Amino acid sequence: MSFSHILVAYDGGLPSVRALDRAVEMAQHFPSAQLTVVHVYSTAAVAVADSIVTVPSSVQRQQMHEAQEMLKDAEAKIAQLPAARAVLLEGSSGESIIRYANEQGIDLIVMGSRGLGGIREFVMGSISHYMLQHAAMPLLIVK
Repeated sequence: MSFSHILVAYDGGLPSVRALDRAVEMAQHFPSAQLTVVHVYSTAAVAVADSIVTVPSSVQRQQMHEAQEMLKDAEAKIAQLPAARAVLLEGSSGESIIRYANEQGIDLIVMGSRGLGGIREFVMGSISHYMLQHAAMPLLIVK
């Protein structure tokens, strides 16, 4: 089976680093394949009673800066690949990845089995589980 556009979901955690390593190997095996590394961040909001309040713009800028810094690690790993790029998305991780994958014609998604989400990641990562349920293209989950 050959893939022409591989997406790897990256959050900086060890499972996503392993997924990135596997995706790089695959991209090297399929020389005409494009590789896109996607990191999704979300702007924090605070619930106060029955309202949702967004954090100050300075905090939002800091969150974006931290996301860009995290993505730099991935960019360094893919720098030697001719058809690779890193993309920063904002929003809900699973939904953003699925939307981007559908828009870009991704034919394989590679991701770690667990992310950085704490208790929700107990058995299988909540994002991994979401992706299994909603991705229309093949999904490779790396442990």
